[in-house]
Parts: sequence; structure tokens; C-alpha cells
Amino acid sequence: MKLAHVAVLLLVVALIASFTLPASADDGSAIFKNKCAVCHGAEGQGKMGPSLKGTSVTADQIVDMLTKGNDAKKMPHKKPLAGLSADDAKAVAAFVKTLK
Repeated sequence: MKLAHVAVLLLVVALIASFTLPASADDGSAIFKNKCAVCHGAEGQGKMGPSLKGTSVTADQIVDMLTKGNDAKKMPHKKPLAGLSADDAKAVAAFVKTLK
């Protein structure tokens, strides 16, 4: 196989992997800072919203709260967070779970 073919094959594999890899905490950090930090603080320390550092809420519960809403909580999480995909919510949850 020629070197050019190998390079193209590697590029295709990398592109496919980038679409199938799970959401990362790094991605979640950027989304968190854009959508969540206004209430929860830039480092999750809490402001108007509660601190998220060391939360006992599971990543799955965070995803559900962000994508489905939660009637037991105050706004804005009474309703799903607007403009957040399921993958974005997973990335945010992964980031929140890194906060200590």
C-alpha cells in the first residue's frame, strides 16, 4: 500500500473515532463555562446555584437533569437546559465529576 493511501486511511479512522468517542471532560469544561458558570461559578464553587465540587449526584443524574429537567429543583433545571445535546450533557457531567 502506498504511503498516501495509508495516510488517507489513518485520517478516515481518526475522523470516525472522533465522532464515536465518548464526551470528554475537556469538552464539558468549555460548555460548563459557557452555560453553567454564571450560576455555579467558573470552577463549580457555587454562586447563585449550589457548589458542584465533590457532588454526590451521579453523572447519569446530571445528564438527566440537564436534558430532561427536574421538578424537585429550582430553575433553570426545572426544564431541560436549552441548546444542550445529550452528548454535550454527558461532557458537562464528566467535567462536573472532576471538580474536587
